[in-house]
Amino acid sequence: MPRHVTLVPLRWADMDALGHVNNVVYLRYLQEARVDMLFVHAPRHGAEHLARGVVVSRHEIGYQAPLRFRPQPVRVETWVRRIDAASFTLGYEVLDEAPDGTRTVYAVASSVLVPYDLDKGRLRRVAAQERAVLESFHEVGGPEPGKAA
Repeated sequence: MPRHVTLVPLRWADMDALGHVNNVVYLRYLQEARVDMLFVHAPRHGAEHLARGVVVSRHEIGYQAPLRFRPQPVRVETWVRRIDAASFTLGYEVLDEAPDGTRTVYAVASSVLVPYDLDKGRLRRVAAQERAVLESFHEVGGPEPGKAA
């Protein structure tokens, strides 16, 4: 299945003293990609509740190469690793892809997300239509943080 692709701009303030993108900034890049996937794409396909109530339960990031500041955006690919009854896990790669297909991966990450009913103030299960939209991005395998490629 296809991955969701988001081009995320780098900001001057993203840099650390060595000219690299600071490690904490990667969480913002993941958030921008996740919001694009779940708050923009999913509602267009009948999963609007994902845009109204999903909370992050866990993040894991494995840094693989330094990303230096530049004016071009960085590519964030997002896919669904796993769907359970009341949570789902997204996978991410933060990377550059050259015209010849060569990829430079800066980070591999994952986030566990839990559907949440904001009105009732409690967790909820993944609805059937949400599951269908999430399954369209399901990828078996794929890189995982902390595991060798």
